[in-house]
Amino acid sequence: MRLGYTLISTGLCLAVFVAACSRTPSPTSLAKAESPKPTKTSAPPHTDAINPLAKPTFAEVLKVPPQEVAKPAQAEPVQSAESASPDPDVLLPDESLIEPFEQQVPIYFVNRTQQLEEWNKLPQFWNEATEKVTHPKTGQLIERKVVKIKVPLGLTQSPPVPSENPITVSKFVLGKKLYFSRLLSSDNSVSCSTCHHPNKGFTDQEPVSTGIFGNKGSFSAPTVMNSAYNLLQFWDGRAVSLEDQAQGPVQNPLEMWDGKGNAWHEAVKRLRQNSELVQLFQRVFGTLPTRDATAKAIASYERLVLIGNSIHDRAELAMRERVEAAGLADFTLQVQDYERVLKEAFARKDKHALSPFHLDPENAKDLEKIPELAKSILNGRNLFFGKARCNQCHAGDNFTDHQFHNLGVGFSDGKLTKNNIGRFGAQMLGHKDPQLVGAFKTPTLRGLLSTAPYMHDGSEKTLEDVINFYDRGGQANPWLDPKMRDVQAEQAYLRDPKNYKGPEVKLFDGKPIVPLRLNLTDQEKKDLVNFLRALQSDPPDPIVADPAKFPPGY
Repeated sequence: MRLGYTLISTGLCLAVFVAACSRTPSPTSLAKAESPKPTKTSAPPHTDAINPLAKPTFAEVLKVPPQEVAKPAQAEPVQSAESASPDPDVLLPDESLIEPFEQQVPIYFVNRTQQLEEWNKLPQFWNEATEKVTHPKTGQLIERKVVKIKVPLGLTQSPPVPSENPITVSKFVLGKKLYFSRLLSSDNSVSCSTCHHPNKGFTDQEPVSTGIFGNKGSFSAPTVMNSAYNLLQFWDGRAVSLEDQAQGPVQNPLEMWDGKGNAWHEAVKRLRQNSELVQLFQRVFGTLPTRDATAKAIASYERLVLIGNSIHDRAELAMRERVEAAGLADFTLQVQDYERVLKEAFARKDKHALSPFHLDPENAKDLEKIPELAKSILNGRNLFFGKARCNQCHAGDNFTDHQFHNLGVGFSDGKLTKNNIGRFGAQMLGHKDPQLVGAFKTPTLRGLLSTAPYMHDGSEKTLEDVINFYDRGGQANPWLDPKMRDVQAEQAYLRDPKNYKGPEVKLFDGKPIVPLRLNLTDQEKKDLVNFLRALQSDPPDPIVADPAKFPPGY
């Protein structure tokens, strides 16, 4: 992989060098490419604009109409008046415009695992403090303000931050304003928050999203919550970072673009007409608004959309405190751990923690339900990591393996329906893996009650529906993930198909597929749902989620 990227990068550098030598460069801009204008039949940018089905036998099974091959972007021979300098894509900074080093307020993350003592001292999510640091121009030791983010309980690592995009308060503020601004859409009708709204779990709670002109998308909007931890973005992983993801919707005619001109160049024009945003861009980046800076600012805001401190997280901490206090070595969750934190939440009248279980801290009778509920949650947890096999894909702090799996969602009678090619379609040529046909990213399980409906197409309305889907083994198809299949039954069928007496077999070109049924009882399903409810987590902090709330001075 690294070799492939190196060769590609070398080729791009050579192409840019040749192009630069062929014309007089602008003193303030870098060479750029004009994206092809879409037609009614062209695929939206950031979608799979190639026919991923190389063989006729593949196409016969998938039944997906071939898509046109997207034309590569062509370098501009000359700059048009529309896109003339200053470059709308990227500009080098004017250091004199950037807020002075001593006035910049960096944002740092503090997590419990690596910085326990400091984490325990922080009273809230957003904490103002100071730091002593050497001034890069004078060499003198100075003191300046900083903000320390208390990473929510349950997240043992801080969100990764690219070295080229460190977070400051000013950049966070700019990113937040851009996130909620409709200027990025061609007709000022759609913002990032339209499909990823804080009041709806940073989704739109719809099966598929609605964009410009009422256009319907192909997928359910994934939540932004804890997306800072994603290895790849979008359901099919076509974006490699939050910065990359932020550039997709602006140039998608199903989301923000009216199809006229260069989507991003037109968006930058609109941003440059807003004096408040221009001042913030100059303060943060030392440039006018650009595509590069816009993506960086939005990503910086999204990295702070964090949730945790769920009932399950609290029970895990209670268990460790109990074990360590007793000098034991058995770090196993027990009913008393869940019961303790539920009662503590009841005493604090913590409605966020109790509402997932329909408990009212104002109703004394609900307190009597806690012991039985605690047993149900613990049993659900044991099922999650045992019989139900959920942890095969939903693992780690964010309850995701960050991988792509075919569950059969989007298949009908074993045939793939439109727009459900999945990870296979997003993979680079030379790296296509047929095993990832119809495979989509494993989502986080935090905040589930705020993000229904479920699956990439919004086809499952409730948590109970989701568990029933898994209980029957998903939907049989030629590429069903091995973790969803009864491999032993398949092998038994292959050895002696005439005398096979196991679960029902679906044949695809002679290949047996047997979905793995979980055979959960009704009570086990209820217990599993209660454990998922115990992962709900506290909502994002108001300084992040409230569109009108900003740090002092902004």
